[in-house]
Amino acid sequence: MAAGYTCWGRLPIAAGEPLRLRWRDAALPDEGTLLAHGNGRSYGDSCLNPGGVLLDTRGLDRFTRFDRERGILRAEAGVLLADMLRLTVPAGWFLPVTPGTRFITLGGAIANDVHGKNHHVAGTFGRHVRALELRRSTGERLTCSPDQNPDWFAATIGGLGLTGLITWAEIALKPIPSAYVAVETARFGGVDQFIALNDASEPSHEYTVAWVDCLARGRNLGRGVFMGGNHARHMARTAAPPLGDPALRVPFDAPAWLLGRATLSAFNGLYYRRARAGTRVQHLGPFFYPLDGIGQWNRLYGRRGFYQYQCVVPRADGGAALKELLGIVAASGQGSFLAVLKGFGGLPSPGLLSFPRPGYTLALDFPNRGRSTLALFERLDRVVEAAGGALYPAKDARMTAAGFARYHPRLETFVRFVDPRFSSAFWRRVRPEES
Repeated sequence: MAAGYTCWGRLPIAAGEPLRLRWRDAALPDEGTLLAHGNGRSYGDSCLNPGGVLLDTRGLDRFTRFDRERGILRAEAGVLLADMLRLTVPAGWFLPVTPGTRFITLGGAIANDVHGKNHHVAGTFGRHVRALELRRSTGERLTCSPDQNPDWFAATIGGLGLTGLITWAEIALKPIPSAYVAVETARFGGVDQFIALNDASEPSHEYTVAWVDCLARGRNLGRGVFMGGNHARHMARTAAPPLGDPALRVPFDAPAWLLGRATLSAFNGLYYRRARAGTRVQHLGPFFYPLDGIGQWNRLYGRRGFYQYQCVVPRADGGAALKELLGIVAASGQGSFLAVLKGFGGLPSPGLLSFPRPGYTLALDFPNRGRSTLALFERLDRVVEAAGGALYPAKDARMTAAGFARYHPRLETFVRFVDPRFSSAFWRRVRPEES
């Protein structure tokens, strides 16, 4: 396996031979299947192309336009969100939507139509893309936007890199008064309390998210810590420390016992008890990107790697589904200290395959324990499907073709826009037979 070309879950999935492609290159390789590979932060196999060619888009690393008055930024697809923030935050602008890490590329954010803590007010990342260029394997270049080639735009937003190579994109930023966030914290004792807190907080907080103790059982099932945030005013942007590189790094693969039930239960219980209600102002870095301060934190799950299971269930009867999901996880003894619960709003995603939809989304990390972990996922799948929910392709490494088709009713339309030479391990696992 080529060093550095793996998925973030570090699962045993073979990668393709890497090729660094810079934006000046006149042609794509003549042979083999193709797939863009950004910074490798997809958890599963949607960023890998075993037996084919990976186009390393980190060579597409230039900013080409920044309108500081209007907050319009154009950059090549391999630019990291971290690089964008270093440029825009001191000027009073922030990403309109950001996931939980800033170490993904602009192209990856579009291909997965990422979401953040503000979905209830801002929707997905794709809603803020003004235009992009798509390079097809034929050499054709398409400028796509909501008004120009809108069908290609809809297929490429959340299209998992299968419609071709995104070379550049232009996005609309959001103005911020400072580089700080006023965060209100509250503990909750279960799923019903989370829903009540979330529904009460969404009208007054731009950002909402909760950590949930996925191993708590009995009367503590679904307990957690809720956070609502707004950009803080009356703070100087220039006084804010820059978002730097990770301060710490995990130097080796952690032993299996580190994430055993006893250790995790103790950690989760301590974290829950130490959470204090109230409001405090903090730098936007720790609030939006709490794990970015630890380099290679994925090594905490050991050399066998880990899975992330992220689902969404509709708000109607969503509480019952969440309780059942968390009950299954707690009974299994599998889980981790990373379990995130938040609400999705009603703003529609522009992409044909976009994951977010109105409901509650739960994301949980699981050390790879082989068959027992996969069996657990099958039980969780049944709950999600019965509730009318869906799984997130960017976090997936084992979804079935039948499940993928159920979760994405516009799949048949999307298939018409897939570039015949672009493919991935994920796509070959879930694609319709006729494609």
